[in-house]
Amino acid sequence: MQINRNPLFMKEENGYVCCDLCHNNCKIESGKFGLCRVRGNKAGESIIPFYGFVSAIAIDPIEKKPLYHFKPGSRIFSLGFAGCNLYCPFCQNWRISQSIDINALSTMGKWMLPEKIISAAITHNSPSIAYTYSEPLIHIEFILDCMRLAHKHGIANVLVTNGCIKEKAAAEILKYTDAANVDLKCFSQETYKKILGGDLQTVLDFITLCYKMNVHLEVTTLVVPNLNDSKDELNAAADFIAGLDREIPWHLTAYHPDYRWDTPRTNPGFLLTTAKEMEKKLRYVHTGNI
Repeated sequence: MQINRNPLFMKEENGYVCCDLCHNNCKIESGKFGLCRVRGNKAGESIIPFYGFVSAIAIDPIEKKPLYHFKPGSRIFSLGFAGCNLYCPFCQNWRISQSIDINALSTMGKWMLPEKIISAAITHNSPSIAYTYSEPLIHIEFILDCMRLAHKHGIANVLVTNGCIKEKAAAEILKYTDAANVDLKCFSQETYKKILGGDLQTVLDFITLCYKMNVHLEVTTLVVPNLNDSKDELNAAADFIAGLDREIPWHLTAYHPDYRWDTPRTNPGFLLTTAKEMEKKLRYVHTGNI
């Protein structure tokens, strides 16, 4: 479903449109898309052709998000999307996030208007909806429409996100967000920029804004050997989270080889030992994928 929605786009006289959603600041020429591959330009007009496209639907335990301290034991209606504004080489959902031909994905998923999504969540007696799997925030217009409608029906909204969007857009969507799990992929700007295509400060600002806006917040770090697993880097991440609130849960999850990254998987013993050490700084440190 192709729609035009202009607030996060700026038109230029030469036919380009500039997207102001995230750190990439894409300047998009006619007939092309931004780095996320879902926000584009058609004849000088901004387009969002994947509005309403859902790449996956599932009823998950909420702990799978992972959220351990928000509606524990409940089931959550989970929606996946297409594309991403990062290019993590170890992405575990790369088939929907990193597809070169994003149009091919349209044969794999469903097209659903917000009303249909809310109706499905109600049918499955789900108290919450998760926007997850691939990066939901690059579809912010659609997510906002779903979130507003969900709240009207008493359904909670959960974001599972890389947190790489600017403050203006973040503040708008967090008004309708009840809980978020944010990936803090590392604590190195060099790694974020050169390997992941992201921006550390943008993520830290997003996490801080979640906390300030009283969104239930949990943070996840996929611990990748020889990339982000140094003691100094993990301690820096823990110090940042604790600096907001030592009650914020931190999930340390194990990496396994996937997509374009084939270093050995995370040692479970290392992860468990690290979690124990980080409990000196944070009250809740959970391990996952082991």
